[in-house]
Amino acid sequence: MPRKSTRLTFAVLATGAGVFAMLQSLIAPALPTVQHALDTSQSTATWVMTAYLLSASVFTPILGRVGDLIGKKRTLVAVLLAVMAGCLLAALAPTIGVLIVARVVQGIGGALFPLSFGIIRDEFAPSEVSGSISNLSAVIAAGGGVGMVAAGPIVTALDYRWLFWLPVGIVALTTLIALRYVPESPRRAEGSVNWFGAVLLSGWLVALLLPLSQASRWGWGSGRVIGLFTAAVLLFALWLFVEARSHSPLIDLRIMRLPAVWTTNAAALLFGAGMYAIWSFLPGFVQTPSSAGYGFGASVTGAGLLMLPMLIAMFCSGVLSGRLEPVLGAKKLLTTGAALGAVACGFLALWHDQQWQVAFAAGVFGLGIGLAFSSMANLIVGSVPAEQTGAATGMNANIRTIGGSIGAAVTSVLVTSRLQPSGLPYGSGYTHGFSLLALLCLAAALAALLVPVQRAGRGSGMPRASHDVSRTEPEAVTPGARS
Repeated sequence: MPRKSTRLTFAVLATGAGVFAMLQSLIAPALPTVQHALDTSQSTATWVMTAYLLSASVFTPILGRVGDLIGKKRTLVAVLLAVMAGCLLAALAPTIGVLIVARVVQGIGGALFPLSFGIIRDEFAPSEVSGSISNLSAVIAAGGGVGMVAAGPIVTALDYRWLFWLPVGIVALTTLIALRYVPESPRRAEGSVNWFGAVLLSGWLVALLLPLSQASRWGWGSGRVIGLFTAAVLLFALWLFVEARSHSPLIDLRIMRLPAVWTTNAAALLFGAGMYAIWSFLPGFVQTPSSAGYGFGASVTGAGLLMLPMLIAMFCSGVLSGRLEPVLGAKKLLTTGAALGAVACGFLALWHDQQWQVAFAAGVFGLGIGLAFSSMANLIVGSVPAEQTGAATGMNANIRTIGGSIGAAVTSVLVTSRLQPSGLPYGSGYTHGFSLLALLCLAAALAALLVPVQRAGRGSGMPRASHDVSRTEPEAVTPGARS
């Protein structure tokens, strides 16, 4: 039974995770303002986003594992303090270099996602777990939308530094409440942190994501891009070798091989590619002057308002999924969410001449995001041992981010491969990009169909791996055991 108020605990987790999700997208519309205010180049300013992405990718699975080992509350409070420090440093940053360092510190907050899911699993009544995970996923998804919508008005009315001042106060209050009211999880994983595995994991993630985010500037055939991709492959192979032979692996590869886990992660990779690319390119599309033959010449605030249907839809569908999951199952919701993403991108590829068309497609995509986010989290949490929740959900979030980086990079190639004399992309580039994203989301729906059917455990309210999964890989659900 829960030892403290689950409502207050949920409010703390939702606030922390929501602020981090908001920080992911809040600064993107303000990058030109940051570039001008700190007197830097566009290529340097993009590192404000890249540094955050790389940091979150590294810290999310590592600190998820640390939370499993030493206590999720303790780790949660430390992560919240890091996010607060990063926001404070960013608000005061006198130079672009200091701001980039601040974004690296903020990226530590990526661990809030797996830690929050783990705390919910440990502390909430079994019948509340699935719905609470769905609601938290809805908050996380909506947080990214809030960032896109709120950035313009905040920068216009105040200053870009208030994009960081506001989270400082919110996170400080959240940290105090977490210290007082969030209980420490009683479940701990056995073993210790495999720091060599953590270094290798960090190495291949950075070597993979860095060229994906910078290839459009460095050139896909440049020595840096090819060299980093080669290093990523080699480090990934070495990481697999080390983790498979470790008595205390950072990521238990047997857990990753569970059918419900690897199929969900495959869907996360493909859906993440479509989702992050839409977040990255749709605002730019609507801000393009109509003289280019497309676009509406919208301001940052106007672009945010066109994304508002996505924000509302993703939150509503995320909350609704918590009520639908016990009836339909997380697999059907994930398949439906990915299919809605494919429909939205396909619609954009065919019809994007009117603002209502873009707003409608954004709303449909938002419905898909809400369903997919919550169902992915529920599938992972319901398929792994409690002691592996942090590491497994952290890796799922990372795989979604990797997919997003790939999707954004490939879409960038399609959009910018041919430019008009004005320097703006041709409309056909966006059409091809939206078509690709539709195919990626469709592939995610097909991957979701491969997820094994789960049935609720009696009286638990949580999905549990099917009998076939348990029978084929029984050792994967034995915490601490190694062959």
